[in-house]
Amino acid sequence: MKIQITVGDQRLQATIFDSATGRDLIAQLPLTIDMIDHGSVEKTGPLPAPLSRNGQPDGADPDIGDVGYYAPGNDLVFYYGDQSYYSGIVIIGRLDGDASSRIADLDGAITATVEIHTE
Repeated sequence: MKIQITVGDQRLQATIFDSATGRDLIAQLPLTIDMIDHGSVEKTGPLPAPLSRNGQPDGADPDIGDVGYYAPGNDLVFYYGDQSYYSGIVIIGRLDGDASSRIADLDGAITATVEIHTE
């Protein structure tokens, strides 16, 4: 499933994987999420309700460009830098094209509108 992420006048896309966690995220859309920067590697923001972790490993080592769910904080995460393995991370999708570098260029906190992408 494709999603659109809008930050200011920028529109970015991502592909969400077909998993229980991904389906739970899609069911919550559309959302506007206030996201903060963590360690110059990720933008994170709270979701209104927890996502299922059924069938997911205990943790993950996300790659640049991954879309993740950080279960302990109930956060949606956009990875634009190198993050190491951490318990509670679930990889739920991938940012499309140059979206990760465009997110990296956004200093500090952002407000992202996340919705199902329709063309």
